[in-house]
Amino acid sequence: MKNTRNMIPTIFKTLHVSNQDELGELYKNWDEYENDVIQLAGYVGHLVTTEALLRHLKNKGAKILDAGCGTGLVGDILYNKEYKNIVGVDFSKEMLNRALKKNVYESLFLCDLTQKIGFEDNYFDAIVCAGTFTCGHVGPEALNEMIRITKNDGYISFTVRKQEWEASPYEKIIKELERSNLWKQVEHHTSKYNTQEGVTCQLCLYQVTK
Repeated sequence: MKNTRNMIPTIFKTLHVSNQDELGELYKNWDEYENDVIQLAGYVGHLVTTEALLRHLKNKGAKILDAGCGTGLVGDILYNKEYKNIVGVDFSKEMLNRALKKNVYESLFLCDLTQKIGFEDNYFDAIVCAGTFTCGHVGPEALNEMIRITKNDGYISFTVRKQEWEASPYEKIIKELERSNLWKQVEHHTSKYNTQEGVTCQLCLYQVTK
């Protein structure tokens, strides 16, 4: 991976894991997660994805999935904006335990987003996925499942870290989903991501049209 010179060591490790077990162990013992990603790396992915969604989603009773919720950064923002019907999922039990302490989620579930997601079709009004489409984590194939569990006219707001966007076929899959009339672009542009590391992302907001 390019541009790693200025990376925080813990973040560098998560982007260079060889398998999901190794990644799980890193998150299990990452006690300084929020300090590392926000204070040291200048992470703003949770801010830009949530702000993009709330520019268009005005129903405060909407059922929202925080996909890859981590310690609850997105849930915290939504709850404080009076969107309180929030479900969080993450593959790390330890991260979910930290999110639980914030008392902002209606429910929290252990979930591997690289597999079939355990919710019924058309279950959510919106999905926010911040910081999860990144190297060594979840790939673009998960977008199909996110569309499946999102209601027609619902929104999916997500970031893709620059290096992951360049390494994986996000653009191809996103355009295929558009051509298949499964969703349409609402916003899509380059955005700040880890400001202290000088890393950008693609900020994507799509509306389901299946």
